[in-house]
Amino acid sequence: MGYRTRTRTSKEVNREYRKVFQKKKRPNKRSDRYDTKQLGEEKISSQQLFEITLKRLHTLGNQKFGSPPFYEHFDRWLLNVETVLDEFESQLDMNVDVQFTKERNQVVTAIKLQLENRRQQENSLEMQINSMPDAKNRLQQTKNEYLTKALMLKRQKIDREKRLNKELETLKKDQEQIVKMKTGFFRGITKKEREQRETIAIQRYSDKQQELEVTVLNFKEKQKQLREEYENKCIPLLVEVKAFQKCTIEMDMDNSLEERWFACEALMDTINNFFQRKISNPSTSS
Repeated sequence: MGYRTRTRTSKEVNREYRKVFQKKKRPNKRSDRYDTKQLGEEKISSQQLFEITLKRLHTLGNQKFGSPPFYEHFDRWLLNVETVLDEFESQLDMNVDVQFTKERNQVVTAIKLQLENRRQQENSLEMQINSMPDAKNRLQQTKNEYLTKALMLKRQKIDREKRLNKELETLKKDQEQIVKMKTGFFRGITKKEREQRETIAIQRYSDKQQELEVTVLNFKEKQKQLREEYENKCIPLLVEVKAFQKCTIEMDMDNSLEERWFACEALMDTINNFFQRKISNPSTSS
């Protein structure tokens, strides 16, 4: 016998299991009071033994492990399951048949393989988490370096523009004074000289204005380059941080719960099927 692992949430699985478990025959609530110790000390009926075993498997199927790494609990859980099955067989007043043994071994082998795969997955997650613990720190450091450089560049831009604007203002005043100058024999300057001075002043003002425009463009280009450099450094770090967060979330989830539940359910079905076979064919009992 095999069993299929279906993908469901833990809440859905537990809710459905409770419905299934409640439908199973439990003719006597007194059986709930029997524990492992009582199984070894007191002779009980086969019916009570079946009920006790089903209850213990039900409990193991819904057992939640406290905290990661969850694979540390796998061996203990498997041991508990096998102990329940061994005690069931040893306390039973009849021999188990070949079909029961085959189905039991298939389920136990399957859940061992599944839990081993889970163990490897959790180990892989642990390795990933341990390999990138400083991703957030490096990301924050990169951001701080960018902000420092961006602020410094902004201050340089402001200072340069302020100085050039001041020089433009001075050149503009010089130009206005030249235009206001009077010419003539008794003024000490000819009209030609004034026009030459005015031309020079206009050119100087134009050159300075062009210098300001070039400065603004240069600083914009530097800011763009700085931003691109920052983003290029951040992209791989962000990917690393997201991977770290994803691994952390997965590490905090016990993904073995559903598989363990289905395994216990399959074992309960195996026991019930065996019980029904013995009822329908009592001659096979020892």
